[in-house]
Amino acid sequence: MNRRSFMKSAALAPLFGAMGGCFSTQPAKDEKTAAPVWSGKGHPLAGQKLPPWKPGEFQVHFIYTGVAESMFWILPDGTTMLLDCGDHPAWTRGKLAIWILPNGRKNAGEWVSRYVTRVNPAKTSVDYMMLSHHHSDHGGSDTWGAGAPRDWNGKKISVSGLMQAADTLKFGTAFDRGWPNFNDPIPDERCDSNCYPHMRKVYDFLMRRDGLKMEQFKVGAKNQVAMRRNAAAYPSFSITNITGNGKILCRNGQVRDLYAELHNAKRLNENGMSLGLLVQYGPFRFYTAGDFSDSPKLPDGTRRNIEAELAKELDPVDVAKVNHHAHHSMPTELVAALQAHVWTACMWDQLHITADSLTRLSDRAAYPGPRLIAPAVFSPERRFEDEGKPFVRDIAPEAFDAGHVVLNVAPGGNTYTVAYVTADDESMKVTGAYDFTARNAKA
Repeated sequence: MNRRSFMKSAALAPLFGAMGGCFSTQPAKDEKTAAPVWSGKGHPLAGQKLPPWKPGEFQVHFIYTGVAESMFWILPDGTTMLLDCGDHPAWTRGKLAIWILPNGRKNAGEWVSRYVTRVNPAKTSVDYMMLSHHHSDHGGSDTWGAGAPRDWNGKKISVSGLMQAADTLKFGTAFDRGWPNFNDPIPDERCDSNCYPHMRKVYDFLMRRDGLKMEQFKVGAKNQVAMRRNAAAYPSFSITNITGNGKILCRNGQVRDLYAELHNAKRLNENGMSLGLLVQYGPFRFYTAGDFSDSPKLPDGTRRNIEAELAKELDPVDVAKVNHHAHHSMPTELVAALQAHVWTACMWDQLHITADSLTRLSDRAAYPGPRLIAPAVFSPERRFEDEGKPFVRDIAPEAFDAGHVVLNVAPGGNTYTVAYVTADDESMKVTGAYDFTARNAKA
């Protein structure tokens, strides 16, 4: 028995026994704490292979590798997008590393491309590629990759992240926060990242090899990420660009520059440059904004929490991907604004989805009612450390075993399912699932 198997069998059996195997669209209640006790093991999908996408469904696959972040989207008409595909030497974190799955014999870009090919209705053809921001765990880097670098017009390109995925996948259009001049809000080299030189070479390579089209992501635009096949059939579906380059979309339609007073800064936090999207499908709403987080110091010495500023411009959603892997992020203002029924997180480190962030996500004072916290993984080490804390009762127990998280919104957006799919292998076996009704669905 390997270390992972031992940890799972020793630590998880008592909790699964306590939770039982009954499925309900509403969580059971723990008699002592009156907190939700979730279990998706009894769902009809549990133990089955994940069903293929069907026209009219909106899917987001939060792909687990254990070393980086990656999401694959399928829009209702079959338009597809790979949002991030990083590669990062996360295994060097030692005790802070999480499980690398299915195994470490392939790098993240290859595991991601294999996953996409399995679920993509167009197999290896992907309409859009988007980089949320220039950090290696989201796009790859020149310092970490698979095999020897590629030669391209005298340049060495690391086969890493999105570049490695492009060995299998062919993308039509790519969105980048800085294209084409990379000087907004300041020259990229003055942000804290090692990803810029790598991604510029990747874009150049794919434009010449595949005819990739490049677009600058425009904050405030609606349906820049557009359905390409049959948009007219789904008039209630839209994607709005809400953050990018340190700017946010305000309720009045104006775009606010959160870094306007800091353009003379020597450095800026690349996380604060993250691209954010708000999806609406009928009554259903979904929020994602990469690693959007920062507290820059203003000239008067005070600090501006950019997540709290964004919170002023947001209304409740059904599902939200947490900012910056919930690593000391997600302030109460943002949690109270989004009021998500489901919180999910892409992770590659034990220090992701930290206890302070979990406490805020679970806080009934921020907003009332049950909520499911569905991270990619919540390891035995974290469970031992956080045992007894109220937020543990909100966490999907499938996360204790690690896995891909799949959001599937039914045609029209009235209902949706959140499923865990095993990352131990490529069988696409569902380990548990939860059904929800969109908060604004009509009875």
